[in-house]
Amino acid sequence: MAIRFDGRVAIVTGAGNGLGRAHALGLASRGAKVVVNDFGGARDGTGGSLSPAEAVVEEIRKAGGIAMADGADVSKFGQVTAMVERATKEWGSVDLLCANAGILRDKSFGKMDVADFAKVLDVHLVGTFYCCKAVWDGMRERNYGRIVLTTSSSGLFGNFGQANYGAAKAGMVGLMNVLAEEGRKNNIRVNTISPTAATRMTEELLPPQALALMKPEAITPAVEYLLSEDAPTRTIMGAGAGSFAVIKIIETEGINLAPSDWTPDAIAAHFAEIDDVSKAKALQGAFEQTQKYVAQAAARAGIKL
Repeated sequence: MAIRFDGRVAIVTGAGNGLGRAHALGLASRGAKVVVNDFGGARDGTGGSLSPAEAVVEEIRKAGGIAMADGADVSKFGQVTAMVERATKEWGSVDLLCANAGILRDKSFGKMDVADFAKVLDVHLVGTFYCCKAVWDGMRERNYGRIVLTTSSSGLFGNFGQANYGAAKAGMVGLMNVLAEEGRKNNIRVNTISPTAATRMTEELLPPQALALMKPEAITPAVEYLLSEDAPTRTIMGAGAGSFAVIKIIETEGINLAPSDWTPDAIAAHFAEIDDVSKAKALQGAFEQTQKYVAQAAARAGIKL
């Protein structure tokens, strides 16, 4: 049975270009009413115009879909809440959120201005928090919500010259982990997409033949799945050029050391065992780590818990 979004209302931020545009068009083609949000600024976040969002809305309407344009700056909570209130007043709810808006201000760490670090975090991480916060109460009241955050391999794995962007994108995973846990009882599922595509943010980094393979539309199916009724929760999905993968943060089994070996020298001597990934697994919550360590210590001490 085909995944559809008939009767659902979606907000897609940063939807005037690139990935966001593809997501908005895709959701609308599957029946969603879409708020096409875009501040309309340059890649570094300067300027601003509603024209990109309005152009996408026109595309959706010409294809028979329903959409409205919104120019809220996601780093301004008042503007975000006004956007959500407007959509709710017009269409009755906000059921789906794809937090995609972002900017780039790349510089090596030694040359990075404090203002550039703060601005990128404001748009990506704080802006995503604002969007989630603005839709959260309504989703809880209706016992339904699907949220997709946008991370990046730059945050998950690192990339030169992107301390601000990488820090913000890694923060998405922590936000997802907590919101997924808190949203379970109200059927709110929260996931994260880690995309790589030919957009304004990557066009200067890759050769033309690679960019031709990396259409933004290749990411949208993963976003649609993660926003669907039967979506998982607390999942990081990588997507690009038609490839799809699940990314997991794992912890090795590790070892427990006797108190006499609580020294950096003992850790150095045993580091190969500590670093052994053969029994590594993805933990399902923060307390699971505590439970594992306590169980290992209790086993060494002969204590039954």
